[in-house]
Amino acid sequence: MRIAINEFMSLDGVVQAPGGPAEDTDGGFAHGGWSQAFFDPEVVGGAFDQALGAADALLFGRRTWQTMAAAWPGRGGEPFADRMNSIKKYVVSGTLKDDGLTWGNSIRIPGGEAVARIRELRAAEGGDLLVMGSPTLARTLLAEGLADELRLMIMPVLLGGGKSVFPADGGKRPLELVSTVTSGTGVNVCTYRVAAAG
Repeated sequence: MRIAINEFMSLDGVVQAPGGPAEDTDGGFAHGGWSQAFFDPEVVGGAFDQALGAADALLFGRRTWQTMAAAWPGRGGEPFADRMNSIKKYVVSGTLKDDGLTWGNSIRIPGGEAVARIRELRAAEGGDLLVMGSPTLARTLLAEGLADELRLMIMPVLLGGGKSVFPADGGKRPLELVSTVTSGTGVNVCTYRVAAAG
């Protein structure tokens, strides 16, 4: 399986709380919902549709899984929602219990076993293992060399600080730009694949 990371991102690399004000206020982050003004169904929505269509499973960190689990189960009857609810979902967590996985087809990966278990999933046959949001998890996957593709929806806004998916360990990680599409709202949807080190 390929691991594909999809992120809404500001020009200054922030991915925290794109969806709503209460999504993630860690560190006093006050700009929750910042992506909504730039979302367009055709380009940005199309990028998510394409990514979800190529996925055999979703991979989440705990906070993002809880946000999604609160939002999607009641939204059936449209292809995107039905797919989100029916697809297999892995959630990395050291605090959730298996009986707390109320969103259908969710499987917990204990936090301490995450890297090893994700390596096993990546080595298995199948389509993409899609990461949406989950900045701590995405950063770990990049640092461990487990991410195969990054699809960044880079929005024309500066947020001045917040969570990032990029490792800050001084490591060099070459990427290859595979495609870029610009929406009428100024979003650049850039797809990168991990390039050979050099």
